[in-house]
Amino acid sequence: MAIKGIDFEIKPVHLLKDGGQQFSDEYKKLNPISVLPTLIIDGHALTQSISILEYLEETRPEPPLLPHNDALKRATVRQIVFAIASDIQPIQNLGVLKKVGDDKKAEWGHYWIDRRFEGLEEMLKKTSGKYCVGDEITMADLCLVPQVFNANRFKVDMTKFPCISEINDRLLELDAFKVAHPFRQPDCPDDLRID
Repeated sequence: MAIKGIDFEIKPVHLLKDGGQQFSDEYKKLNPISVLPTLIIDGHALTQSISILEYLEETRPEPPLLPHNDALKRATVRQIVFAIASDIQPIQNLGVLKKVGDDKKAEWGHYWIDRRFEGLEEMLKKTSGKYCVGDEITMADLCLVPQVFNANRFKVDMTKFPCISEINDRLLELDAFKVAHPFRQPDCPDDLRID
């Protein structure tokens, strides 16, 4: 939203408070499968990060997050997007970790992110410039940054992944990524908040 210059209001949904606010009747009316995110835009409730990104790209094409005139680059961006959003993120999200159990969730999250980052690192060595695919910010970059945040949360040794780390560090220098950082969100606990 920040990259595209779209004004927005955040309404936090706490995944743990009150048994998980995403399970409330009010939230289920917006998102029947009780997951985040949900975006209310243009009179519609959209769910699933990637479909939201695709909608924003189609309805607000500037600046582009998919290369307009290069089908191979668009496919490359989507390849990285789905590697992260389909193959890495889901196996260490809250629902999976609850099923794994408190005593194993840190080990589980660490293992899967570390293992999948090995392949992602190799992909990015072939596709990256300043960012995941060349020198322009794409949807792939929007997926990479939160996954690196999770990798750090699960204490993955990021020195093993220099390409991922360098791209992430460059992205975190940009204002749009700074404002989206989890520790800058309105519902962030005071002890974790950064300015």
